[in-house]
Amino acid sequence: MKTSLALVSSLGILALTACSSQLEKETASGNYDYLETQQSGKLKIPEGLEEPDYSDDYALPPVGEQADTSLLGRNITVKSPPLVLPLVTGSHVEEGSRSATVLFDQVDDSQPLDKAIWNSLLSYLDRQQIGVDKFEPETGTLVTDWMLITSDEDSAWYDWSSSEEKQVGRRFEFNLTMKPHGRSASLSVNLRDYMATRGDDVDAEVNELEERREEVAILNQVITHYEYQIQLEDSRRMARIREGLDTEMGFNADGEPAYVVSATYDVAWPRLLLVMRKMGFDVKDLDKSTGLIFVSYTGDNESWWNNWFGSDEELLEEDDYRLKVAEAGPEKTVITFMNQESEPFEANQVSDLYKPFAEVMAEDNLDI
Repeated sequence: MKTSLALVSSLGILALTACSSQLEKETASGNYDYLETQQSGKLKIPEGLEEPDYSDDYALPPVGEQADTSLLGRNITVKSPPLVLPLVTGSHVEEGSRSATVLFDQVDDSQPLDKAIWNSLLSYLDRQQIGVDKFEPETGTLVTDWMLITSDEDSAWYDWSSSEEKQVGRRFEFNLTMKPHGRSASLSVNLRDYMATRGDDVDAEVNELEERREEVAILNQVITHYEYQIQLEDSRRMARIREGLDTEMGFNADGEPAYVVSATYDVAWPRLLLVMRKMGFDVKDLDKSTGLIFVSYTGDNESWWNNWFGSDEELLEEDDYRLKVAEAGPEKTVITFMNQESEPFEANQVSDLYKPFAEVMAEDNLDI
């Protein structure tokens, strides 16, 4: 008899636990008797008594015309509100915005901002094996194919042998709006279609809160993928900077003697700064947009120079110099040495400096 009672008690506890569905976990605990409460009227003051002063500090604002009046009691979820996470450098959100929108400012000039955003979005969809139903970059619109998620949900607690399969499908529309100057953009997402099936039940409706939750969730995944791609590309570029680069003698666009490095501008520029430091130059000023670097040679690295030339040979005077860096093709960057009056080095000076310059430029694992 005691064994039977223990078994019944255990089953009762298990039943109560099973009845705690995911929906109950997302709604407020306790009762909802407050829904039956009537609005009290204004305090009635008997005739002859002075009416007290009233304060509106705690007055509830009126319900807006667009408010969903069905969100009462169990229909209100207690989950934290969805927030757009601007993880990408140069991204932000507008304060008070109710839409699932993120704003980007261009911080990388290697490609147009709109192209970078579209490429990242398409890469994310491809990685998640999500099809594209419509893509019109000229109008700033992309509509996804159905995104299907299937999960098994337990049926009633007393039916241990069966479970119901729930399938949720979503289609989203992404809209990219560029500022006229092309260096700022906003990416927004809207839940275009929704359908959930559980057995023979089909639900194609979703309330405003859940709709925003769906939109913010997919937008945050896109932003996270975008940031991941940027970090991955930065790691690759950093590894490329640390690797040795081949250098040959050549000419710049004006026909002046210069060095031609086998790398893109974005790789050759930071690599050159490391090379200058290794060769005993101090960088005083620089401007990547114009490709100008202002350096000073003090001869502090004299022992390094002596490995290449005799101590009595003065290869370079202690003075200020300038370098001009410019693109010379898809994987070529040209570097021109100049004096402080911006006069390019003579061909013999470029030839004399070539061997030590090329050796340091080709050195692997140069300290960053």
